[in-house]
Amino acid sequence: MVDVAVIEDPAAAEVSLDPVRARLLAELAEPGSATMLAAKVGLPRQKVNYHLRALERHGLVELVEERRKGNVTERVMRAAASSFVISPVALAAVAPNPANSPDRLSARWLLAVAAQLVRDVGALITGAERARKKVATFAIDGQVCFASAATRAAFAEELTAAITALVSKYHDETAEGGREHRLVVAVHPSVPRDDAVAGNGPGTLPGPAGA
Repeated sequence: MVDVAVIEDPAAAEVSLDPVRARLLAELAEPGSATMLAAKVGLPRQKVNYHLRALERHGLVELVEERRKGNVTERVMRAAASSFVISPVALAAVAPNPANSPDRLSARWLLAVAAQLVRDVGALITGAERARKKVATFAIDGQVCFASAATRAAFAEELTAAITALVSKYHDETAEGGREHRLVVAVHPSVPRDDAVAGNGPGTLPGPAGA
């Protein structure tokens, strides 16, 4: 089981958003049968089997083993991933396009950029899984507390200058065999989360990440 799976198919996205099926996906972080799940979610086993078949058709759950009990074969299933992300590809017709109105101070433009990031990284992960390779990525996720709007603006100016200097230093569009990489840097107010990870408090900067 992988940590995160990307849902790109519209039909699979629709299936995953059903409240009952989403609950079953969460329960199937650990392998379970329809009988076991029925007791947990309060539904008849036949109804659970119906939902499991829908999830299985779209690759959201997978068969772990089959157990023979008398004249009945019990299928033990497991979610295909610990968690799922729906790519904007699933809503291609209405997916945001950052190129339409680029504005580095717009929260909605930042959201469009973030959606594009999910789409692109999702496509990379999907392609890498098919090729049985890894995707080389790097990410920094941290927090900083600004004393005022003025200090935030000053930080943004210095950050822009530093990144511009780095890009100028390392960008080489004439390099033979070179590969373009997308760089996304964002600053936005923090949103309180119940699942905040201990140790990732203000000022912490986790290291490189790869998938």
